Amino acid sequence: MDSSLPLQLCYVRKSIAIINRLYTLIHSTALMALVYYRASFLFQNPENRAHTPTSPWLLVFAGELILSFIWLLGQAYRWRPVTRTLFPERLPEDKHLPAIDVFICTADPKREPTFGVMNTVISAIALDYPPERLHVYVSDDGGSSLTLYGMKEAWAFARSWLPFCRTHGIKTRCPKAYFSSAEDDEGADLRGTEFFEERKKIKKEFELFRERVMRATENGGIGDKSISGDHPPIIEVIGAEEAEMPILVYVSREKRPSHPHHFKAGALNVLLRVSSMISNSPYILVLDCDMYCNDPASVRQAMCCHLDPKLSPSLAFVQFPQRFHNISSNDIYDSQMRSAFSTLWEGMDGLDGPVLSGTGFYMKRVALYGTSIQYDTSLTELRQTFGYSDEFIKSLSPKYLPNRSNGGDSLSVILKEAQLLASCQFENQTKWGEEVGVLYHSVSEDVVTGYTLHCKGWTSVFCVPSRPQFVGSSVTNLNDLLVQGTRWSSGLVDVGISKFCPFIYGPLKTSFLENICYSELSFFPFYFLPVWCFGTIPQLCLFHGIPLYPEVSNSFFGVFAFIFLSACSKHLLEVILAGGSIQTWSNEQRIWMIKSVTSHLYGSLDAIMKRIRMRKASFLPTNKVADSDHVKLYQMGKFDFRISTTVLASMVTLVVLNMVAFMAGLARAIVFGNWEKMLIQVLLSLYILIMSYPVIEGMILRKDKGRIPYSVTLLSIVFAMVFLTLGSVVLLY
Repeated sequence: MDSSLPLQLCYVRKSIAIINRLYTLIHSTALMALVYYRASFLFQNPENRAHTPTSPWLLVFAGELILSFIWLLGQAYRWRPVTRTLFPERLPEDKHLPAIDVFICTADPKREPTFGVMNTVISAIALDYPPERLHVYVSDDGGSSLTLYGMKEAWAFARSWLPFCRTHGIKTRCPKAYFSSAEDDEGADLRGTEFFEERKKIKKEFELFRERVMRATENGGIGDKSISGDHPPIIEVIGAEEAEMPILVYVSREKRPSHPHHFKAGALNVLLRVSSMISNSPYILVLDCDMYCNDPASVRQAMCCHLDPKLSPSLAFVQFPQRFHNISSNDIYDSQMRSAFSTLWEGMDGLDGPVLSGTGFYMKRVALYGTSIQYDTSLTELRQTFGYSDEFIKSLSPKYLPNRSNGGDSLSVILKEAQLLASCQFENQTKWGEEVGVLYHSVSEDVVTGYTLHCKGWTSVFCVPSRPQFVGSSVTNLNDLLVQGTRWSSGLVDVGISKFCPFIYGPLKTSFLENICYSELSFFPFYFLPVWCFGTIPQLCLFHGIPLYPEVSNSFFGVFAFIFLSACSKHLLEVILAGGSIQTWSNEQRIWMIKSVTSHLYGSLDAIMKRIRMRKASFLPTNKVADSDHVKLYQMGKFDFRISTTVLASMVTLVVLNMVAFMAGLARAIVFGNWEKMLIQVLLSLYILIMSYPVIEGMILRKDKGRIPYSVTLLSIVFAMVFLTLGSVVLLY
């Protein structure tokens, strides 16, 4: 290797940056004209605005200001988008590569099937990396014996699977994905009969492995009684005696009902401490239990950044995008999250780096230890920060190497200390979760942890190699989408209304544009305010024939038309550049509207209620069990409306209100000929109805199980009529 050659190169996408900056300038100018138009109304002669009630005008103005402000914050993502090229062939020899610890978290074998989790575990064991420098840890927050049994079976199968992958250069090293795809069989005819015979043998072993795990699953585990959240710490090392295999470690931290466990953040902090006793690798890969390693070279790709001398001193983590294997061609729920992984994170990479995204990132261990560790700090101070384990404090030294040899009592002593570190009382009177490790201030622990790292001077990078590095399963039904969206919205608002609010915490600690990106992210769920406003107030006024927008002959009509068309066109351009289509654009618009009136609303309320201590924090893992009915409707491109009545009624009420207002406004325009005054409001309701076609279809046309129940439709009609009645009294008269 030539050490003078760079391990990675960063390129600014200049043409895209220029387009984005020009668009920001022009669109902002139009928004200022809109603000002038709205504000000037308030200073008009009262006689000139006698026919327009002030309350709805002010509400719509407030909605436009909030929408414009959040939009303006979002332009920081687009200021300096970059791409990176990695050169893993320039890395040092294997013996000089740093060690890696892989953390995989699971919590509930019912919602996260054990067989799927074990495929993720095997793909991590099979990473293309020296086995003595690779260690895989599984955090089982359910304390399930089924997970431990599955891990032992997975490790036994991996003993055959790894040599097969290494010998034949298999790229897809998740066995379930490999045996269900022909991707790695390209050129297989050139490999000879020996390959096919060995492949047949391995496939038979895989089927036996699957049968054993599935049989144990059907039997409810092996005496599984500890998923109640009340069990002691359990740590078991699997395969410590195998030199040619990475070790596999099962970790189930202590759970007691009387102690807070802090969900995934708490589990990761336990893994951070336990792994320091067993391997203490300087770098950590964090994976969700369903996000398997799709490219065994991902670790080498990440090391191109972590070992690059220009990046390394300040680099905290390398984030890879999340990709999904179960996305249909018509991704009706925007499950691929294109905007985040194709636009936003790429833009942040051109600043101080992307947001920590929960999975698929390689973290520098020392970055999670808070402020720079001063090794002349007194033992008392270190104990106050990291806890009362002197062995763990020793592991803070970069020269510390655990001795886990089987000779003597070394391994048993290490495991005894590790159990202490996994106890629920260990963090008492320490700074774990406050200043050290993954932070506990939000259920979106990844966002708040990444933000504080950037505020401490660390940076991050976003890498998008041509082959997806990590592939998982995304939500494919509306209920899971909105439950997940509510949890994420709650977590983001948690950050925005906490002491880490980017408007207060970050201005002097990180770059201006990076902080603006975090500001937009923290308050993104507040889109529910303008969306609810634009979905109700103009419609109420349209129903009564009251204009809220300039008439067609007014020069400001062009301002409103330009703002709408400009925003839609820019969004469409981003979709097209990312390989999407007009259908992708419409799906993203629709899901943004649906999430805004449901999950963003309920998530924001949840965060506020937690803040004022009206409820406790909760965390429901996303369901990883695929239901055939849900999947069938998803593949057909039809929404599955089997969701909470409260959530569903929110959507349907808005649609009914817009239907009534549109028909009333259309009739009024035809009869009285007031098209000029009411055109924008008529078109606004029409646009909402077009985007809401799946809801209308579910109300009127569909007869399958996923349709909207008649009871919800009737309830929503009542709500819409009540709103029209009360709104007329309160806002208009």
